[in-house]
Amino acid sequence: MNDTLLEQLGADKYVLVTSYRKNGTPVATPVWVVRDGDTLGVRTPADSWKVKRIRAPGDILVGPCDLRGNPTGDQVPATAEIADEATGDRYRKLIGRKYGILGRLMILNSRLRRGGDRTLGIRVRLAPQRVT
Repeated sequence: MNDTLLEQLGADKYVLVTSYRKNGTPVATPVWVVRDGDTLGVRTPADSWKVKRIRAPGDILVGPCDLRGNPTGDQVPATAEIADEATGDRYRKLIGRKYGILGRLMILNSRLRRGGDRTLGIRVRLAPQRVT
């Protein structure tokens, strides 16, 4: 794995997560991201379509983007998995720290609208990069 790429993506404000429908159609979604050791962490509503797509194969692409989801760099292969509750809670805290007051307000809004257990964490592992 390329640690520099992991550091860059973990430091970016937004990353583009591209997951795939059953028929293979890619669907790209911009998300907030945090670095968690050798992985990246994302929080999302438990009933979102991206969760449903990730539960199937888990193969995704991830790369830097802007607020609107316009790529600002190359996307790279990765795998995604639904994180356990403790990891998801850690992602929530890391997002609150990284994104400051806006992050904390979004987390509070999500809790008020959806309830405490209606969001979950997604762990993203970058695929090993081949050296050519």
